[in-house]
Amino acid sequence: MSNETMRFFFPLKIISYSQYDCLEDDLEDISPREAVSYEDQILAAISKENRRFPNERGLAEYLDTDALKEKVRSLHPSVEAWNGELWGVMTAHVNGELTPEETAGLILEVEGQNSDGWGEGFEQRPIKTPDGEIYVSFWSSGSGYFIKPEQELKQTTPDLDYGGPVMGGM
Repeated sequence: MSNETMRFFFPLKIISYSQYDCLEDDLEDISPREAVSYEDQILAAISKENRRFPNERGLAEYLDTDALKEKVRSLHPSVEAWNGELWGVMTAHVNGELTPEETAGLILEVEGQNSDGWGEGFEQRPIKTPDGEIYVSFWSSGSGYFIKPEQELKQTTPDLDYGGPVMGGM
């Protein structure tokens, strides 16, 4: 049986409060491009949060379906810069290969952890930066939120993915 690593990417929602003001009116959205400068601080906060896992399986311990619990050895959240932007990443180490249905089920599990599980707790903990505190959410209720396997995301050509007209050949 072969072992496979699957990575799922999703946009992050990051807000900041200026260093001296913590009023809700003073919060500011940080763009994915700006967020790259905070990657090290966010990774350190994730590492600290991940120490709470009861074992090396990480979030795989909390999978709802027995088939996924059996196949997914571990599931760990992280962030990564890609294409000049900071992305949320969930890495799954899998025994064998997942069927398309199992992959879809795992994506739903990741969404659940991002919105109501691990991610809900993480987004409530401030991360100190030289510019003030930031809060990082692995989930957003907005229409731009998605979870895609790494190969699917990285196959998308950013210039052609915006939905507008495309110039060129016929």
